[in-house]
Amino acid sequence: MSRTVSSWILTSARNRIVLQGKGRLYSLCIPNRNKIKWKLVFSKTRPCPLGSCGLDNTFSLKKAFRHTSTEEEHFSFQLSPAQINEILRAGELSHKTLDLNGKSANSVLRFESNQLASNAPIEDRRSAATCLQTQGMMFGVFDGHAGSACAQAVSERLLHYIAVSLMSRQTLEDIELAVECMKPALPILQWHKHPNDVEYREITSQYFESLRVYWQHLLDLDAEPGLSLEEALICAFKRLDSDISLEVQAPQENELMRNIALQVAFSGATACVAHVDGVHLHVANTGDCRAVLGVHEEDGTWSTLPLTRDHNAFDEFEIRRLKREHPRCEEKTVFVNDRLLGILMPTRAFGDVQLKWSKELQQSVLENSSDVEALNIYQYIPPNYHTPPYLSAEPEVTYHKLRSKDKFLIIASDGLWELLSNEKVVQLVAGHLTELHAQKPQLAFEKPVNLGYMHSLLLQRKNRGVASLDQNVATHLIRHAIGSNEYGEVDQEKLAAMLTLPEDLARMYRDDITVTVVYFNPETIENYHRNN
Repeated sequence: MSRTVSSWILTSARNRIVLQGKGRLYSLCIPNRNKIKWKLVFSKTRPCPLGSCGLDNTFSLKKAFRHTSTEEEHFSFQLSPAQINEILRAGELSHKTLDLNGKSANSVLRFESNQLASNAPIEDRRSAATCLQTQGMMFGVFDGHAGSACAQAVSERLLHYIAVSLMSRQTLEDIELAVECMKPALPILQWHKHPNDVEYREITSQYFESLRVYWQHLLDLDAEPGLSLEEALICAFKRLDSDISLEVQAPQENELMRNIALQVAFSGATACVAHVDGVHLHVANTGDCRAVLGVHEEDGTWSTLPLTRDHNAFDEFEIRRLKREHPRCEEKTVFVNDRLLGILMPTRAFGDVQLKWSKELQQSVLENSSDVEALNIYQYIPPNYHTPPYLSAEPEVTYHKLRSKDKFLIIASDGLWELLSNEKVVQLVAGHLTELHAQKPQLAFEKPVNLGYMHSLLLQRKNRGVASLDQNVATHLIRHAIGSNEYGEVDQEKLAAMLTLPEDLARMYRDDITVTVVYFNPETIENYHRNN
């Protein structure tokens, strides 16, 4: 990035227009090939409801690197390569699925994940877990808006709701009996978390009680053989959203728990969850996160297979669906300025009770709250709000039977997809795979092996630039998303500038970015097809 461009960034930031009122209208610059389009983003920052929970430190840029305001007198975009790597790699997470023999019999070989904050604190969340009472692994990406509270709650709870939905009646009865007798219950999930991942520990007991009521409901259904995987995903999404709504309406003596419930319900989150069991891949999506499959064709080329549809105001199906669900007299007011009721870009989301409840219910709940202003809950009922709910958390579920040519699955928040196309993301992951394979040390040694020969191998490896390559592919994607120039190459100066943008400017140029890449085991998939 040249000094001219750097100066332009600062000048445009210091001269930007800020609308009066509680919200701020940001302009988000999104490179689109050789053109630039501007997208208006209505944003409101909310503080962490847990005070010292550390949410604002999770994957946030260190203050030593990131400026706090564009009004600073001494403003610099300079970062060393080591500092850039430290920032980009802070949220890295990876996990390999191995059995006792050190091999993977799972169709998931490994996964790699990372996230980079734009908002302070970051509003994105992610989850990954292995099901212990049923088969399969689950991976989720959650994009929060109007604060991080809803995304935080959904990332902690949704995979449990899905796992419970998939359990046999016998397993549910065993768990219920253990809880009733105050004995240790069977573990439901094995989580794969980053050390900095936070939890709402203060409200865990309430979350567990809501989950228990849900599995009791499943037992009352008295249905065998139970829910299909698609039904389980839909049921889990809808039930969790219903619980979020009910928990904030219930009487609550504990003020902290009451405040958390309020912030969860009055903020929102989109969600994309993948469930992988052998060759069976199900993806449940609510909102505008996205899941894309990377396919290695027989001729050696790579292709993309999108497994989700963006639920937003630009999707014709969503526009028709919402207009169909409301009276004809509202046809021109359901979408205003390419937003749901002129407010929200996604058309499906958890939380956001302002677009689901009646005006009377909203007023009643907020009037009984101690200090809504202190919680920064945005009280606004849009004009033409006549027939709620306008928003739903019901997911769209896609099923795909994995083939040996299906190599990886990318799940990411819209912060990545706004900057890179599906095709570009798959190309970058495929290229990263090729580079890693090419840079593996040779296993065939000259005999006898001497120190001189080993030294020459190490020098060859060093000369191939192993140290400069991101070992985590999610980091590789984020680096290219925010640092690529018009030729598709990473510009170190642009990358440094994007990472040091102050909090009041960063959101103009990029959103929070969360990426999880799941690699499939071709041997396991081939064996399945061979045996079936």
